[in-house]
Amino acid sequence: MPEQSVLITGCSDDGIGYGLALTFQQRGYRVFATTRDIRKMSKLQGLPNVTLLTLDVKETDQIAAAAKVVSDQTGGTLDYLINNAGRNHFMPILDEDLNATRAIFDTNVWGPVAVTQAFAPLLIKAKGQIVFITSISGYINVPWMGSYAASKRSIEIIAETLRLELRPFNVGVLSVVTGAVKTQGQTYFGDFKLPADSSYHSIEDTIASRAQGIDGSTRMDLMTYSDQVVTKITTGATGKFWCGDNASAVKFGSNYLPTSFMDSGLVKGTGLDKM
Repeated sequence: MPEQSVLITGCSDDGIGYGLALTFQQRGYRVFATTRDIRKMSKLQGLPNVTLLTLDVKETDQIAAAAKVVSDQTGGTLDYLINNAGRNHFMPILDEDLNATRAIFDTNVWGPVAVTQAFAPLLIKAKGQIVFITSISGYINVPWMGSYAASKRSIEIIAETLRLELRPFNVGVLSVVTGAVKTQGQTYFGDFKLPADSSYHSIEDTIASRAQGIDGSTRMDLMTYSDQVVTKITTGATGKFWCGDNASAVKFGSNYLPTSFMDSGLVKGTGLDKM
């Protein structure tokens, strides 16, 4: 069979995109790994069949340039597009800077849409598959993560709509509803601060700790997660695949447990239970 190709956004070292890229590469795929700063993909540098590309999902020129490189090197096809790039975010809703939250949606929602639009002709030609890395946070009301959760559920709704709209072209769409995975995602909030006029200053330390991943939660090993996800993708799965620590529990709870029961568990340890 001809060598199959995959493009993955958000492949910085030790993140989910990196894990997926490495797993695809080890399985013999042609990998196009992308991120905003190519220097942050040092662990993928020099690997056989891996091409590193600069791609900020908010920059249409960079998206178009990446699509041209892939088209030129694959004969105009792409078998798998994995929309992984995203930004995490923690802040009480009342304290949100709306410009900052708009930027979150630009990265987590409209960026993946723009990437998908640009690569759609290549995927249609290959009868390929589009994957969106979404989050269990979109199914539960986790305090301090409302804006982030809304963005991840929004792109999942778009993905589910695309799943129907792309059927006539034989292109599959899969959402990977991701639970807790061991990555570098919690290292970006070391300087977390609430606004000076926040009503939540009495629990600021607790909110900061949760933003930094100090919440007592277990996290699935990155390569275990990547192996399971790549296996699911390459079998042609569509719809939703729940993967990562707590994913199964959230899937069950969000479907079958009373809201009051879920709320009591979600508030615990967030600081709200002490106010």
